[in-house]
Amino acid sequence: MPAYHSIFLQDQDVRVIGNFALLPLRTRTRGPAYTLPALPPSTSDLDIDPDSESYDPLDEVLSLFRANTFFRNFEIKGPADRLLIYGILFVSECLGKIKPSMGKKEAEKALLNTALDQFAIPGDASFPLNQAFEAPSDRQDAETMRQYLSQVRQELAMRLLARVYADGSTPSKWWLSFTKRKFMGKSL
Repeated sequence: MPAYHSIFLQDQDVRVIGNFALLPLRTRTRGPAYTLPALPPSTSDLDIDPDSESYDPLDEVLSLFRANTFFRNFEIKGPADRLLIYGILFVSECLGKIKPSMGKKEAEKALLNTALDQFAIPGDASFPLNQAFEAPSDRQDAETMRQYLSQVRQELAMRLLARVYADGSTPSKWWLSFTKRKFMGKSL
C-alpha cells in the first residue's frame, strides 16, 4: 500500500524555496504565508472538508499523520510533499513532549516552547532530511523559509493540542500511542 501524498501537489503559482513549497495557511500567527479565509462558524477545526477553501496543508498533515507514520519510505512527488513530511516529523516531535499526566495548559506550554525553539532548516548540517530537501539559494530565502517554518510549527502545535485534548483536560491515549513511531525512521 503506498503512502498518502499531498493534495496540494497540483497547486500552481506556489512560491518554492529550494524545493520546499510555501503554501497558503489558515493561521493567526504572523509570518510570510499567504493567509486563507477563516473557517465558517459552523465548521470545526477537527473535521474540515478537504474541498473547503479554508483547508490547508496543516489540516492535511494532521489528517494523514496516522496513516503515513506507518511507512518507512515515502516517494516525494513534489514540493507540497516536502511540507507534508516536515509537518509529520514535527507532529511526532510534539507528541513526544506530551506526557500522559500533563494537563492541557502544561502541554500547551511544552508545545509552544518546542515550536519556538531553535530549529534547523534544509541546508543546515543538523537538518535530518538534507538528502531530500534543497538548501535555500541565498540568505534572504533562508530567512523567509525559517519564518515560514516557524509559522507552520506554531500553528501546527496549536491545532495538534486541540486534537489531543479534544475530550477535556487529559490527553487522548489514541494520539499518545504514536509517540514512539518515527516517520521514515527520522525525527527533527
